[in-house]
Amino acid sequence: MASFVAGPYSPGVIAEGKFLFISGQGPYCSQSHRFIRGTVAEQTRLTLKNLQAVLSEAGLTASQVVTCKVYLQQLTESSFQQMNEAYADFFGSHKPARTTVGCQLLNIDVEVDAIAAL
Repeated sequence: MASFVAGPYSPGVIAEGKFLFISGQGPYCSQSHRFIRGTVAEQTRLTLKNLQAVLSEAGLTASQVVTCKVYLQQLTESSFQQMNEAYADFFGSHKPARTTVGCQLLNIDVEVDAIAAL
């Protein structure tokens, strides 16, 4: 997988020909080669665009995602609502299982990892 990688890991790994495990994606802009610090909604949209890029490289779509973990730098009602609206727009009627947690992130406010079925 050739998507953005900032460390010694793969953006996605296919396991046993059944699942694609997608590493945590953040609001990285491939054109400017940097992370974007906008609103939580903006960061979530860009993060999910990056998740889609990894899915696409494997020939998959968002409808094949079975679970996501969402990490928010500041887990507040406002940040959750902004993330949730962008997330709902991305997945539409498809509703993968999801966990959302507050955590400490470096220079970003949103990170999402996922597992997709092949």
